[in-house]
Amino acid sequence: MNFNSGKLYRIPLHYHIIFWLTYFLFNTFRWGSYFNDYLYSFKTNLLGFPIHMTLCYLNILIFMPYLVYRKKYILYIISVLAAIFMMVIVKFNLTYLLITHEVWPEGPETIDKLTLNYTIDMMMGELYVITFVTAIKITLDFLKEQKRVTDLERSQLETELLFLKSQISPHFFFNTLNNIYSLSVEKSNKTPKIVLKLSELMRYMLYETKSKRQTLENEILCIQNYLDLERIRNDDRLEVNMSISGDIHDKEISPIILLTFIENAFKHGVNKNTGKVVININFKIKGDFLHFTISNPTPEITQHKENFNKSSGIGIENVKKRLELGYNKNDYKLSFKNKKDIFVVKLVIKVS
Repeated sequence: MNFNSGKLYRIPLHYHIIFWLTYFLFNTFRWGSYFNDYLYSFKTNLLGFPIHMTLCYLNILIFMPYLVYRKKYILYIISVLAAIFMMVIVKFNLTYLLITHEVWPEGPETIDKLTLNYTIDMMMGELYVITFVTAIKITLDFLKEQKRVTDLERSQLETELLFLKSQISPHFFFNTLNNIYSLSVEKSNKTPKIVLKLSELMRYMLYETKSKRQTLENEILCIQNYLDLERIRNDDRLEVNMSISGDIHDKEISPIILLTFIENAFKHGVNKNTGKVVININFKIKGDFLHFTISNPTPEITQHKENFNKSSGIGIENVKKRLELGYNKNDYKLSFKNKKDIFVVKLVIKVS
């Protein structure tokens, strides 16, 4: 907690009033019962509580911020003890002048002048009150600081998630726009269809991915638009087999998590291979979990294959990070297999 900034956590005034009023009533009835004199207890507490409050607020608003949190511990101890001692003298004299000449009836004997025993006993009592109130203040400050740190961490996570989302598919859009340009030059009848699909995909990514979760149905629709674009771009050399089983209604998932794997499959499995390419995609709902599988051929060009084996690309690292930030460890399981020139991604993820 940094008190040097001059911005202390503020507790609303009514909480102070409730606390001191409750404490005052408790002490009045406690000592009233002890003395069997509630009027005397009321008077002494009415005199004593302004002293309690002065010492407590002096400690939490002056001594702690300017001495403890600046590591001036010796000066802090001296200041607290001096303040308590002065308040004990004030308390004794006010009690003697305003309430009774027989001060300290709860002690070993009543006194009419300040004694060492009385001073030590009263200082210990004031120290107890200061410690009690300060402990409450430190606890409240700690809880509020923890909340502030938690809110900051959450904000940082959300910012990082937004940044990770913004990294998705820039090269896809770039390639698609290049294809649109080529088709428009050729005056191909595919151009309007590609523009429409791209528009739908961009609308989804711009406006439907801001929330923490998106419906699985919308995610699959987004994937279908992506696949339609790829089919148009790659003509007959591309075969995509997609299957869906189980109830996908009322299921939610982090936006465009799955699209990253599909984009990665096309980047390495289609763009870096010649001839016909087969992509297999499977969605299966089992209870509260989605079992997602996608397979694609590994790059056939040697240089690309070596690079692929070293790393599956920024997209995969991106989605790993997003899963870590957006889900508990028990809510997902991600695995990769590379067997017989086929790369397989399996993701089991909670969608309830």
